[in-house]
Amino acid sequence: MAGVSTNGDLGVIINNDLYMHLPYPLILASNSPRRKELLANAGFRFKIVVKPVDETIPEGFTPVNAAVAIADRKINLYADLAKDNIVICADTIVAFNYTILGKAKNADDALRMLQLINGETHEVITAVAIAYPKGKFSFSVTTEVTLYKLETNELKAYIRAYKPFDKAGAYGIQEWFGHAGVRKINGSYTNVVGLPISQLYHKLKSLSA
Repeated sequence: MAGVSTNGDLGVIINNDLYMHLPYPLILASNSPRRKELLANAGFRFKIVVKPVDETIPEGFTPVNAAVAIADRKINLYADLAKDNIVICADTIVAFNYTILGKAKNADDALRMLQLINGETHEVITAVAIAYPKGKFSFSVTTEVTLYKLETNELKAYIRAYKPFDKAGAYGIQEWFGHAGVRKINGSYTNVVGLPISQLYHKLKSLSA
């Protein structure tokens, strides 16, 4: 079964057949249950190792550059583990008219963010940094998300029920807000969830060549 590995198995397992053999054990450096689920559903075997990191959004950066800078900041903490493993770090940012929306501090801040993007089109950027014994690199994926106009009481009810304070832009596309509020997306759905899994799959596949 794919998912969190306890025995050091390498690669991707699909229906008990090995489709990709990775040259080193895989580590997901994230506490996000959504990233863990996406990586496991793609068939990867991996371990989770998490270190404290400063996720402060750097000032004066474009949304893409800010996401990449934070992902790179994270991956630099795992230089020791990258000597013998493939380590994956990621950071997701929501941007509206070049204004970066990080994680909401409280319910009022969440409402402010949701009202800002309500009925509008915004961007979700996930930057992924990968370090392994032969080096490190990063990439980013941007998805456009267009929302329906929801009532303020609906936004407040969502915040009360789901407490989306651990999500960039104060919403989860896989939750009620995504089911009721998203009109269309242009790009990767899993990128909005928190990890552009198809792009990541092929980046890791290139390491196995």
